[in-house]
Amino acid sequence: MHHFEERDGELYCEDVPVRRVAEQVGTPFYLYSHATLTRHYRVFDEAFAGIDHLICFAMKANENLAILRLFANLGAGFDIVSGGELYRVLRAGGDPSRVVYSGVGKTAGEIDEALDARILCFNVESTEELHAIDERARRKGVRAPIALRVNPDVDPRTHPYIATGLRKSKFGIPVEQALRDYETARSLANLEVVGLDCHIGSQITETGPFTDAMKRLRDLVQRLRDAGITIRLLDIGGGLGIPYRDETPPAPAEDARALAEELREFNRTGCRILLEPGRVIVGNAGILVTRLLYRKGTDAKKFLVVDAAMNDLIRPALYGSWQEIRAVGKTGGERVVADVVGPICESGDFLAKDREVPAAAPGDLLAVMSAGAYGFVMSSNYNARPRVPEVLVRGEEIHVIRRRESYEDLVRGETIPEFLKNR
Repeated sequence: MHHFEERDGELYCEDVPVRRVAEQVGTPFYLYSHATLTRHYRVFDEAFAGIDHLICFAMKANENLAILRLFANLGAGFDIVSGGELYRVLRAGGDPSRVVYSGVGKTAGEIDEALDARILCFNVESTEELHAIDERARRKGVRAPIALRVNPDVDPRTHPYIATGLRKSKFGIPVEQALRDYETARSLANLEVVGLDCHIGSQITETGPFTDAMKRLRDLVQRLRDAGITIRLLDIGGGLGIPYRDETPPAPAEDARALAEELREFNRTGCRILLEPGRVIVGNAGILVTRLLYRKGTDAKKFLVVDAAMNDLIRPALYGSWQEIRAVGKTGGERVVADVVGPICESGDFLAKDREVPAAAPGDLLAVMSAGAYGFVMSSNYNARPRVPEVLVRGEEIHVIRRRESYEDLVRGETIPEFLKNR
């Protein structure tokens, strides 16, 4: 459920006509619903009621400070993958003791920053990383809390670019290697083994992969106990999908029911459950609003040229993803089969291909739905295009939570050496 709905032919975000936001900030722009963000977080959290758990929002899905603060106010922790993400959590008022640090390539500087912040746990993804964290902790005279990210070789049945739990994936440590690496971690003086981590992928639309992974984790935890290694944090990752088109992913409550008995058993042994939802909370809470510039037709195809492009929303070009495109205002109900394309100088610059979409006219507004996750965070300045604003609506209130970049922003930090000026 989300709070984007049509009223008398006009698309609203909560109690604000989307057209009004466009008049205020121009196009394109990202628009988020406060009510939807809040509801989705609470629905996910309540699904695991009765289980000792902590939600660590996967902020790679959406990193805006206002949205991070909203979740922090609701009690969330955060799953991060870079020093920049840690910086954002701290700037947003997040509690570092509720932060887990994932990612295969943590630098020495990033490890130091996380140690200084006293995060909850490092999710370690290689044997060499264990030694690197031990060394940085030794230099600071502290012990670093660590979990190993185990790769269970479970097929999440999703797009290959976002499948992370297969044997061929760059992520995690193979299950058969994990016990050996835990023994190594236990032997290192500046590491404290606190947990076990597993994340198998994103946009997963069935419970089977999650239950398969849990069975493998249960067996591994038993082997660790037999070896005298106690686990008090079990991070089961995230990855629950959302409906973009005709997918029917399980609701959080259904996912929780499928895992409940296993998770309660872990609780009974003193193990707290960490969950890392991202897309399922923010995906359908945001849209990208764009304006039609031109209509173009050839013998082979029709094109709708809009002012948003692949630099603003790269998922269709990168993944071939399908996202619904809706009219913001009245269009007479007519439809046309066309490609919705942007101004970028690339044939891959499209938001939709061979799609039946509203038969809009130049100047009309279109909304790309389900754009709250992996939208703005993956945007760029390609073709020297300023990044777009982000707007949060709460009831009848409009809040600009990121201003539109200027041309001056595009060159900030760049310099021309004097020897070039003298020519």
